[in-house]
Amino acid sequence: QLRLVESGGGSVQPGGSLRLSCVASGFNLRYYSIGWFRQAPGKEREGISYIFSTGGNRNYADSVKGRFTVSKDNAKNTVYLQMNDLKPEDTALYYCAAAKWLTNYWGDLNNYDSWGQGTQVTVSS
Repeated sequence: QLRLVESGGGSVQPGGSLRLSCVASGFNLRYYSIGWFRQAPGKEREGISYIFSTGGNRNYADSVKGRFTVSKDNAKNTVYLQMNDLKPEDTALYYCAAAKWLTNYWGDLNNYDSWGQGTQVTVSS
C-alpha cells in the first residue's frame, strides 16, 4: 500500500547529468525521511544521499558529494536526486527508501520501511 516509484534513470556519457525522481503514494513524504541507495552488480547496496522529513538536513556519501543534490517537493510528494558530472563508477541500480524513524545512521538499510523498485543509471563512453 505504501509505494515508492523511482524514475529518471538512463544511459549517459561521463560528465553528463540525470535527475532521478522518487514519487510516494499511500503516505505523506513530509513525515518521512528519504534515503537514496545504489547497487552495482556484485557489490553491496550503499547509501549515497539522505534528506530529512523537513528537508532541512541533507547528507551525502563522500563519493557523490559536490556532484549530487537531493531535494523534495512536498506538494508533489516527490524527492529528487540531481546527479551531475556522472562517472562510470556511478553505474548502478538506484533506489529510494522511506524511513519514519532512524534507528541508526542514515545509510543503514535497516532504517527503511519502504523501498522502490529501482531505476537503472548507466554511465559509459
